[in-house]
Amino acid sequence: MIITPELLCLALFVTTIGLLMWGFPVAFTLAGSALLFAGIGALLGVFDAAFLLAFPQRVFAIMTNQVLIAVTLFVFMGVMLERSKVAEDLLENMGRLFGERPGGLAISVTLVGALLAASSGIVGATVVTMGLLSLPTMLKHGYAPSFATGTIATSGTLGQIIPPSIVLVLLGDQLSSAYQSAQFKMGIFAPETVSVNDLFLGALVPGLLLVGLYLAYQVAVAVITPSRCPPVRAHSQAQQEGEAVTMRSLAASLLAPLMLIVAVLGAILLGIASTTEVAAVGAVGALMLAGYKIAPSRAWPIIWAVLSFFAMLLLVAMFGRLKVQTVMSFWDWMRLALGGGLALIAAMGIVVALRRTAQSRLDDGSSVLQSVMGSTLRVSAMVFLILIGASMFSLVFRGFGGDELVEDFLKNLPGGAIGAVLVVMLVMFVLGFFLDFLEIIFIVVPIVAPILLQMEIAPGQPMSPVWLGVLMAVNLQMSFLTPPFGFSLFYLRGVAPDSVQTVEIYRGIIPYVGLQLLALLLLWFFPGLSTALPQWVYGS
Repeated sequence: MIITPELLCLALFVTTIGLLMWGFPVAFTLAGSALLFAGIGALLGVFDAAFLLAFPQRVFAIMTNQVLIAVTLFVFMGVMLERSKVAEDLLENMGRLFGERPGGLAISVTLVGALLAASSGIVGATVVTMGLLSLPTMLKHGYAPSFATGTIATSGTLGQIIPPSIVLVLLGDQLSSAYQSAQFKMGIFAPETVSVNDLFLGALVPGLLLVGLYLAYQVAVAVITPSRCPPVRAHSQAQQEGEAVTMRSLAASLLAPLMLIVAVLGAILLGIASTTEVAAVGAVGALMLAGYKIAPSRAWPIIWAVLSFFAMLLLVAMFGRLKVQTVMSFWDWMRLALGGGLALIAAMGIVVALRRTAQSRLDDGSSVLQSVMGSTLRVSAMVFLILIGASMFSLVFRGFGGDELVEDFLKNLPGGAIGAVLVVMLVMFVLGFFLDFLEIIFIVVPIVAPILLQMEIAPGQPMSPVWLGVLMAVNLQMSFLTPPFGFSLFYLRGVAPDSVQTVEIYRGIIPYVGLQLLALLLLWFFPGLSTALPQWVYGS
């Protein structure tokens, strides 16, 4: 049997997927299997070891990629919101507000899931948090286990598609490189660029569309079969009085997260901040939220700091950034002084929030800040180590000519670009049963995206990278929900009571998967759902 580069390339891909499904560490599996097959290929004379000389340059490029800093900042933001009990307060108050209506608790979980998605973007943490806090309450008040678990698992995955999302940050970074590579291969040496902010804006409308579909389904269930989601009734005057108090506490618990969402998404919509800068605003905002939550009676330093941040964003939106120049006008000096004063107020608020989070203790004895920093370090190290391992994998894969094999395969499929996109979506959907989004984004997207972006979705109409990216994100979200291997289902199964059977979780998720598929079809036939907002904001 003749060992060819194509055969080793296929063996490399299959071996890597098999080892990942077996449970081996992702980063070491990607790099280790690539090095193993590179060595075999070099010994057989079918692999040029000079390809490996590019690996240090790739590692350096990862280290100097400013967009990837946003990953760490968004992780910090999400973990800080979780540790500071913001999600718990939101769920409790929203549940009391809607609880006396049929389906009210389900609507509350969906709305809180959307708010947490827009303020953290961490899927697993959202599913686990809402499963621990909401599922016992929903079951206690007579909710059908299938309806309750389906609602929680689905709402928790909104963090993948509603910006800011770690999935969108990493996907946008990979698509940016793929788009430039595709244009170079097409002979365009002054390429257009696509940023993570473009993907954020592109995903906003589809994300809100999904929330609307979920709410419509829950209202329909409450009207048609109210026994599956009965109202939570007040049984005493004390409880009724408590509802009045809850309305006031609802405003307090909603105001801070909404301000954070407005700051993050507003900076994107106004085009006044890059992804990394938006992530920094989110991280500092989450820190402020935690500082306020710990000591609401001494909230003035935090409130003044938040107001100063909004004032700085407004200042930049109205007058633009102050450019460094030799001669500055009087108004430039005034803007500089005003900005400096606002920054000083914000810095004081940050110091206060840092001190409070460092002094506040969790149940395990560690401080809030210590716990958040530790979790952020672990998640960030995992992401960057996987990215380095994926760089080695893609380098060896290309060394065997794998990119050419994939290109020939996709371009020769019946249906042209539409057939190629459908096959890629199907492959990513199936891989989503077994692999986490990190592996899929770092393994599959760099291989297929440059090829797809060279194709025309219609005569004279090039494929939009924003549309392709949002399509991939929604597809992965649906994959993570689909029985029997959806990751969100495993997250929920881990925190659900033993009385809830796994088959009930599967049964409850099926209608939501149908809604996901409907959203995917709408996005397919109406690409403007993802491309209109970036075009309106950025004019491109």
